Amino acid sequence: MCHVTLRCAYRGGPAGPPRGPGGGGNYPGRPYKGKRKPRWGRIAMVVGAVVLVGGLVAGISLYGYANGLNDDLKRTDAFSDITKGRPVKTVDGALNILLVGSDSRDPDATKEDTNEWRADTLIVMHIPADHKSAQLVSIPRDLWVQIPSGNSADCSSGSRAKINAAFAFGGLPRAVRTVECMTDVHLDHVLAIDFGGFKEVTDALGGVDLKVEQNITSIHKPFRKFKKGTMHMNGAEALDWIRQRKQFARGDFARMQHQQEFLKALMDKAASSGTLSNPAKLNDFLKATTSAITADQDFSLTDMALQFRSLRGENLTFITSPNLGSQTISGQSVVVSDREKALALYKAIAADKMDEWMTSTKTPASQANG
Repeated sequence: MCHVTLRCAYRGGPAGPPRGPGGGGNYPGRPYKGKRKPRWGRIAMVVGAVVLVGGLVAGISLYGYANGLNDDLKRTDAFSDITKGRPVKTVDGALNILLVGSDSRDPDATKEDTNEWRADTLIVMHIPADHKSAQLVSIPRDLWVQIPSGNSADCSSGSRAKINAAFAFGGLPRAVRTVECMTDVHLDHVLAIDFGGFKEVTDALGGVDLKVEQNITSIHKPFRKFKKGTMHMNGAEALDWIRQRKQFARGDFARMQHQQEFLKALMDKAASSGTLSNPAKLNDFLKATTSAITADQDFSLTDMALQFRSLRGENLTFITSPNLGSQTISGQSVVVSDREKALALYKAIAADKMDEWMTSTKTPASQANG
């Protein structure tokens, strides 16, 4: 029995392994402790704590960095003068942002002493409540519209003129008032973009690929040649390209389309892994972008980045405000609105029903409509 019991114990049976001196066993030798099992629970807890603390530190650092970028934005008071008569915001969560594109370095531009804003581009950017897409409606700068006589005056007051004249009449608030009167769409924010400053933005991304639909020679020094096809352009080349309009049969409509394609290319390049995974490149891009943008007082870069982090170029649809083309009125070459179609478009924006509008008009997503 004893031998059987010892044999069973030695083999790891119910009696357990033999123990050495002081252990109560009958066999001499060093105590057998077996392999020490890793304490995975404790290891996981420690690792988890380290990751959590690291994440919190990184989060605080990134939040502080983002807030720093937000503080670096130049600000403008675009709404305080508009005290009455504004369209009512009808859909919570949906956003309408007026993008005002100017070019302080445009070789064709003449200095206007009456106002610091000189708008070459007006875009109403609609972001639906689900924040999964965006529609950008370009308004021709020569569109013939009613410009109210004051920043809070009735929409029917004032006189008709090119929409670009609103800036000379009453600055950015008058432009906001004019666009809201024209569209009956409540604008939540205004972003003024200096296309001249986007040279640095483009270079920070390593350039962009843009489609050139015909061979042209720039009318600005150093008279660059743009060849039909897809061209990789640095900042100076891209800015020169989107300034051209006289060589195209569609004139300013062609320039609008090129600006739309440029913004889409910038967005796609900024969202690429090559930019996001390179801290130095990402920092250069963000710094250059904030220096080229002026925002209204309530605009938050951090909030926008968080809410619209999933937006990419394929989620954007570019549309031109419906119009009947150019006509001559009072001796001026102006663009005349297609009233019925424009009304349907802006009603869809105000009601956050752009998907229905695009389906009914067979407007494909990610299309730049000249």
